[in-house]
Formats: sequence, structure tokens, C-alpha cells
Amino acid sequence: MTSNEEPASTEQTPASPYAGRWVARVRGRIIAQGGTPEQALRAAQNTRHKEKPEIIYMPVPFSPLPLVDKVRELLSDQEVYLVGGAVRDMLLNRIPPDLDFALPAKGIAHARRVANKLDADFMILDEERDTGRVIVTEPNGSRTFMDFAAYRNGTTLEADLRARDFTINAIAFDIHKQTIIDPMNGVSDLRAKIIRACLSTSLSDDPVRILRAIRQAAMFGFKIDLETRKAMKEAARLLPNISPERQRDELFKILEGPKPDASVRALEMLGVFPFLLPELSALKGVQQTRPHIYDVWEHTLSVLGHLDGIISALRVGYSAEETNDMFTGLLTLRLGRYREQIAAHFAKSLNTDRSVRAALFFAALYHDVEKPATRSVDEAGRIRFFDHDVRGAEAAAERGRAFNLSNDEIERIQKVILHHMRFHIFTNRLESNKKEPSRQAIYRFFRDAGEAGVDLVLLGLADLRGTRGNELTQETWAAALDIARLLLENYWEKREETIAPPRLLDGNELMQELNLSPGRIIGQLLEAIREGQATGKIATREEAIQFARVWLTENQQS
Repeated sequence: MTSNEEPASTEQTPASPYAGRWVARVRGRIIAQGGTPEQALRAAQNTRHKEKPEIIYMPVPFSPLPLVDKVRELLSDQEVYLVGGAVRDMLLNRIPPDLDFALPAKGIAHARRVANKLDADFMILDEERDTGRVIVTEPNGSRTFMDFAAYRNGTTLEADLRARDFTINAIAFDIHKQTIIDPMNGVSDLRAKIIRACLSTSLSDDPVRILRAIRQAAMFGFKIDLETRKAMKEAARLLPNISPERQRDELFKILEGPKPDASVRALEMLGVFPFLLPELSALKGVQQTRPHIYDVWEHTLSVLGHLDGIISALRVGYSAEETNDMFTGLLTLRLGRYREQIAAHFAKSLNTDRSVRAALFFAALYHDVEKPATRSVDEAGRIRFFDHDVRGAEAAAERGRAFNLSNDEIERIQKVILHHMRFHIFTNRLESNKKEPSRQAIYRFFRDAGEAGVDLVLLGLADLRGTRGNELTQETWAAALDIARLLLENYWEKREETIAPPRLLDGNELMQELNLSPGRIIGQLLEAIREGQATGKIATREEAIQFARVWLTENQQS
């Protein structure tokens, strides 16, 4: 047997069944294949045990990654493998956001060595697992994380790969020899679009992988292997053993990723809710009266799906050719002018590790969470859910605190749920009475909601579509879009006029002019003046002072 670990000269296309595989050849003919040289040899010996095959690697045409090339140069004297999601992404012709490297030993030491050479930031990520992180910051401010880790438990590369979550993430790339090492046949599963656990214990060893499997299935459009699904369902009860932070991080990645409605449905079907989001378990089967056409659970999923579609249709770069229904066409026609503003809104940060979009989808997931507890039936037989918005905001905040969300995230989520009915009130009044919200109503909407007002507009539209489904009329949708346009127009185009008018005088000036002492009434007066400006009643400093005198007299009398 001859073993040649250099890439074979035979040209291969990405579609070739052998690309990225080790093959056994006899007299120029391929007789077996495998994810490693040893696998290819064993497979050949099972069929041609008397012959000595040639073992060669069939290369995959990767796009070059400059940082991988730099690591290869800096660690030319070391055995180094690119592993995990980075290899998977390269095989899928995606640019990996971060890079993970595996070495036989001294992961931290080699990470520090690379960081020093690249003049990059360095941190010890996990001293026990000998893992160091290099943070490369580009001139445009973007960052790439490069993690260097010793083989798990001081084992071999193959053992390290077998201990990973799914076969598509258990592929290594020898950065020096430019060859794939694939003991779990992950390349084959990539081609078949299947997510398969590496071992029967992969899910029970780390139950947060349940969420990761669902997320990656949605991200890549893959199916989850049947045996893996069974293992996910069995391991769901072990989720409470995982830290809230790891649960939260995987959940929020699901919510900010593609097809959040399908992913959340999968979580429910696999029995995850009692151990991850117990409040949501009660939503199934809770009936609602018209105009709702779904129960609370199906309504919630529909809202998630429509919210995803609405945000996608209003993204920068959206093409009219992607529009596949009248409602989306009207949406882009009325609100398409705000694409850049919406993108900027979602680019802002409530927390460096999680997105504004994920917080909005968490709020959408919980916006009706208290309907089961507040359900009542009036004398006319109509189902009511009084105060479900108030109680839902607190329930979501409680779950947020359990997940250790930041105070800013919790406040944003609470505001969205607490005020989510206001958009529908505006829409109903416009459709039934032809009455637009007043300047005062618009001012108060954004005074109470702040930046969450933009989220409320998007959620309101999604909520309407998730309520009426295919019974939604063009007239009702047009009214909702008119309200959305009016609110966003005031927020982004008339901000200083109706949302945040410039201050005409401060508290000290107010006390001096009216001979007042410090106290709560000063803040109340300033807010009343600000609202007077937003509604067009006050335009000058003198008008503000006169308004304050009248307001003070009227409120002292009352």
C-alpha cells in the first residue's frame, strides 16, 4: 500500500461525490472511499484484500481565507487543523464568521503566539481546556475570533472530532497539507443535507445541542436525522442542567435566524418547552373569537412567521421580484422608503452579544403569553383577555431575568408587549371612523415606547396578519399600513416637530419664572410643555411660560 497525503492532481468539481474524501485506487480505478486514509484503506481491503491500493485525497476547491493562510505561515512548525463550523461553512461555499483551530497541545500558548505576531488582542478563553482566543480587528471595525484549542481531554484529532455535536461540524482541515479529515462522514451528510449526531450520547452529553440542531437545520435548510430527533426528544429533560446563559444564547440565535416560526414549532414538538420556556406550554388549544382564526399558539407562530417576512421585505436590497403576494407588495410600496432607517434601527445594540432583532422576536413569542391566564367569556359569549398585555410584559421580564438578559433588553421587551395593542386601536379607529391618531396620541405613543415604537409598528403589522390570516381584507391592511406610515413618518421625518421637540427652557428657568421650589411638579410641567410643543400649541419660550402658568393654576385647583 502506498499512501500519498498530498492532494491528488485529478481535477474535481464541488459536485463530485469524491471531493473532500480519501479514496483507494487500484490501477487508476477508485474502489473505495472514506473520511480518513484509514477508513478508505479498510473499505478497500474488505473488497480487494489481496491488492494494495493507492490512498489519495480528492481536493475540494476552497476559496482562500487570508487569516488561515497567516496562521499556516506563523505556525508552520506545528500540526494545526481548522475544525468545526468554519470547515462546514467553507464546504458550503460560505465565508465563516469565526475560525476554530485544534492542535495536539498548547492551545493557549499558540494563540498568544499568533496574537503577538498579528498585533491582535488575546484572551484565555478556557484554561482548563487549554483554549485561547485571538481577536483580529479590521480597519472597518469588524472583528474575527480565532480560537486555538488543544485536543479534547488530551486525545487524538479523531477522538476530538468524534466528541463534537454533529457530523457536519466534525470535519477537520489540515491547513498545511490542505486535506480534509472526516472520520464521521460529515461531508456526505453535508451533501445529503442531513444533521446527524456524532454519537448516541451527543445530545445527552450536552442538551443545548438540541437547540443548535434546530437552528442549523433552519439556517442551512437541512433535515434532522430520525435517530437524532429521537435522541433530542429524550435529552430535552436534561436542559435544566445547562446554564441559563447557554440556553439563552442558543435560543436567541434561533430567534434572529431564518424561519423562527418553524424552529419554535420544532422546539414544542420535541418537548422542549417545559424545560426551556414553560410559560408557552399553556398556549396550545386556547381558543379566541373573531377576528382571530387561530388559537393562541398557532397565532403566535403565525406572528413570528409574518414578522420575519415583513422585516425581510423591508430590508435594504430587497427586490420587487421577491414579492409573492399583494400584502407584501402594498407593504413595500408604503414603507419601502424606510429601509435604511429600519436597518439602522436593528443595527443598534442593547447588548454586545445579542441583537435588537432577537429581542423583538422574543417579545413577539411572549406577546400573548398571559392570554390563557386572563381568558374570560362575557355575557354575549365573546372571549376576552383583559390585561393580558400588562401581565404578559411582566411574565416575559421574569423569563428574561431567568435568562440573565440585560436590563436594557428586558425593558425593551416589556415595552413592546405592554403597548402592543395600541397599534391595533389606531388601526381600528382609522378603518371604522376614518380617524387618524392625533399629534398628541402619536407623541404619547413614542413617549411611552421610545425606540421600541419602531418594533411596535412591525409587530403590529405581523400581529394583524397572524390574527386574520387569509381573511385579512385589502381595506384593513391598507388602514394598518397607513397607521404604520404615519407613525414612522413622524418618528423619522418629523421628529423635532412631533416626537422630540427642542427644549424651550429647563427646570431652573421654570422655577425662577414661576417662583417654584424643586419637586415633582417641575418634571410634570416640563413634560406638559413638551407635549404642548409636539401638539403645536407651544412654539416659543414665552408661550411655554404662559402655558405653564395656566397649567399650574388648573392643576392646583383640581
